[in-house]
Amino acid sequence: MDAMQRLVDLNAVARLRARDSSLFGDDAESLELAASRLGWTDLAERASTLLTELERLAVDAAEDGVTDVVLLGMGGSSLAALVLAETLGQGSDRRLHVLDTTEPHTVGAALADLDPAKTLYVVSSKSGGTIEPNSLYAVFREVADIALGAEQAGSRFIAITDPGSSLEGLAGSAGFRTLVSAPPAVGGRFSALSAFGLAPAALAGIDVDELVERAAAMEAAMSVPAAENPAAILAAFIDDALRAGKDKLTIVASEPLRSFGLWAEQLVAESLGKEGMGVVPVVELSDDFPQGYGPDRAIVAVRLEDDQRLAEWLERLGHHAPLLELTLRDLYDIGAEWVRWEHAIALVGALMSVNPFGQPDVASAKAATSAALDGTLEVPAAETVCPDGVCLTFAGALGAPTHAERSAATALGHAIASMRESDYLAVLAYLPYRPDVLAPLEAAVPPVSAILGSAITLELGPRYLHSTGQLHKGGPDNAVFIVVTTRDAADVPVPGRPWGLRTLFRAQAEGDLATLASAGRRVLRIDLPDSSAESVALVAHALESAAGVVWES
Repeated sequence: MDAMQRLVDLNAVARLRARDSSLFGDDAESLELAASRLGWTDLAERASTLLTELERLAVDAAEDGVTDVVLLGMGGSSLAALVLAETLGQGSDRRLHVLDTTEPHTVGAALADLDPAKTLYVVSSKSGGTIEPNSLYAVFREVADIALGAEQAGSRFIAITDPGSSLEGLAGSAGFRTLVSAPPAVGGRFSALSAFGLAPAALAGIDVDELVERAAAMEAAMSVPAAENPAAILAAFIDDALRAGKDKLTIVASEPLRSFGLWAEQLVAESLGKEGMGVVPVVELSDDFPQGYGPDRAIVAVRLEDDQRLAEWLERLGHHAPLLELTLRDLYDIGAEWVRWEHAIALVGALMSVNPFGQPDVASAKAATSAALDGTLEVPAAETVCPDGVCLTFAGALGAPTHAERSAATALGHAIASMRESDYLAVLAYLPYRPDVLAPLEAAVPPVSAILGSAITLELGPRYLHSTGQLHKGGPDNAVFIVVTTRDAADVPVPGRPWGLRTLFRAQAEGDLATLASAGRRVLRIDLPDSSAESVALVAHALESAAGVVWES
């Protein structure tokens, strides 16, 4: 029976609109979890009060001479804002920056670039206890205190959080400019149309009224019967592909919409990657679209209607893989796509008998980070010999090679040789968010993927810990993980902590390395002497070389 018929038999569309938690399991735990996380289904319809509040904040920001808005957040608290910053934010009144990393070079560059007197810092965290935004707040608050004085500095900070969180308390005690409450019955990755996505955009001068209007129109379409329902059609496409062995959901987008894939990636991976099951989102990074894909691919194209280049490529792709094309009139249709995808992925969860609202394996990586910071974590050890300053660790189910030769290329060749049919390669890069540093790896992914005939994902840490990290540990054992770290000396002290961002950043990488290894995944760590573009290029070249060796054999 195909997925659409099963959606009809389940009456899934109507039950989701009615917030029927039994759609996602009938045991007490599933019912309770789903019931506490279904508040997102009509956010656009209920947005009028929030929009009035955000309009007032935007006017105040303009009158106050604000030139920059900086979001300090992670995962569901930041990815919707990141999409808007990189799409609609390009022409907005104020620059919107999304800082979702603890990497010292990236944070240091933001510290140097921003004037606290003209900047609003938005501290965004559903729970209020997330280590990344809390650490970033401490860093930027100290700088603002020094520049402006403690009393005035508080007025440069805004909190977005759930009622009753520790961040709500901090906002009151530390004199924040204001607090914007988020709906507690909305989980992070389903919160794009809540204050988490809309408040930073409004502060930057983006027309959030138009975004919400597009979203509301799609919400209305969610009442349409399954066969014509935009979300049900996407859900059926994904589930049918998964059951046919095409579990690599490849997201291709028009160039201005490229960042949309990062938001969709989290939604798909974190919602569906658990209990040994999952759909693997593969975000196409390159403008040079491939000529074909392997048999494990299904493609969703998110295309602006005037993008003829992508339209022509989709036509040439022919029957290489199942294809669903979603056409947007302009960038403001992002609001409608958020609604379509959120409903669709919830419906896929019902079809898979997976509760899409939990993320049990995200907590394990957080706990491992804490253990690394206090020195109690057992981190898989690197080999004693570090050729050319590059240290190698073979961990989990990936044993060390028997041959004596050691280099990044031979290590990568060994890791690639362990791949089975329909496996994918996940490159987890703890590097600065700088185009010149990341460009060699981004350029290496398409040709290596084509040579191997396997999907490759390139993920940036610690961002992916709150996104695909759940899939990595809780999904199927169908990936080989390449963790790229550095021993760079750059640091930013974190006030009130015995460690700086350098230590935290490395602890997050080592925590995930240990967690992946303990889950029995195949893991190779490549630890570089520094984070220079030259060092990262060595990894990219080694990856290309290793793929060539495997191809020739």
